[in-house]
Amino acid sequence: MQTAPESMVPVTILTGFLGAGKTTLLKRILSEYHGRRIAVIENEFGPESIDNDLLVQDSDEEIVELSNGCVCCTIRGDLMRTLNDLRIKREAGQLNFERIIIETTGMANPGPVCQTFFMDDDIAAYYRLDAVITIVDAKHGMETLDKQEESQKQVGFADRILVSKKDLVNEADYQALRSRLLHINPRASITPVNFGEADIPSLLDVSGFNLNTILDIDPEFLAEEHPDAAHDHHHDHDHGHDHDHDHDHEGDCGPACGHHHHDHHHAHHDDEIGAFVFRSNKAFDPERLEEFLGGIVQVYGPDLLRYKGILYLKGINRRMLFQGVHMMMGAEPGKPWLSSEKPNTRMVFIGRKLPQEIFTKGLEQCLV
Repeated sequence: MQTAPESMVPVTILTGFLGAGKTTLLKRILSEYHGRRIAVIENEFGPESIDNDLLVQDSDEEIVELSNGCVCCTIRGDLMRTLNDLRIKREAGQLNFERIIIETTGMANPGPVCQTFFMDDDIAAYYRLDAVITIVDAKHGMETLDKQEESQKQVGFADRILVSKKDLVNEADYQALRSRLLHINPRASITPVNFGEADIPSLLDVSGFNLNTILDIDPEFLAEEHPDAAHDHHHDHDHGHDHDHDHDHEGDCGPACGHHHHDHHHAHHDDEIGAFVFRSNKAFDPERLEEFLGGIVQVYGPDLLRYKGILYLKGINRRMLFQGVHMMMGAEPGKPWLSSEKPNTRMVFIGRKLPQEIFTKGLEQCLV
């Protein structure tokens, strides 16, 4: 790789629908003392732009240093150009920041923003995409997900989902929303948060785009399609997906997993974005797998949001780690399989109306 990862500037993409609380969170980051020098890049289309009350500035000035050591920058042009401007100023010693938070507009699909960090060599060498954090408003989240496919994409892209305004809904409504978020994206942690008190450092350093991070899939899925459970398919979410989910910490959920059938089947949400998991204890033929994944990405790339996996490949005594965003895919060797482990594959795909059967059959044909 070009630059040592620890010297790269980590970037967090903050997304979420209008009114979910992004601006409240950013105002805190830009005004309170938290000991971090953060550059915030604001996409300036939102009705509630930060400038008005926080930044008294000349309208031509795009980059403003704040009293708490943060820098605020409004994008009037292209994100790539803005990132390069910040890099040049930082290298010249004109600006001092340790990390960047990019706020996308409420209506935006975070995909193109993520892709910026893989497409341009200068940006890829200097900045390290840390995570996509999506804020969902507990009170209006269900309605927003029903009406706006972009909000489903924001959830599908997330490494962490923060639920705001939980105090405005009852527990049953919160659990229904949580269950729906889980079906769109089983690999993001879901945390209720009050932005007056959110722990800012905990939102940073998530390493969601680091291949070496554990592939965590929410274990609640085990309750829905568990080998011990009676297969009467009572998870009719109308997603067109059966959910076959696994979790990285084997053994932390015993046979009991088969029995707590969280009554998720009361809600019928025909979400465009959904997830499924592929698992196998057999090894993949590396050439066949590469060819198949290459083909899948060509055909379904625009509809694939995030995909990630730990792969068991024939002839390789260590796990291979892979992940992708839309059409861009990367893989690298991970830790060796331990003698006490049964090598196995776990892959999660999150995307728009993905044909699970085609993926599953194709992947099965790549097994040795």
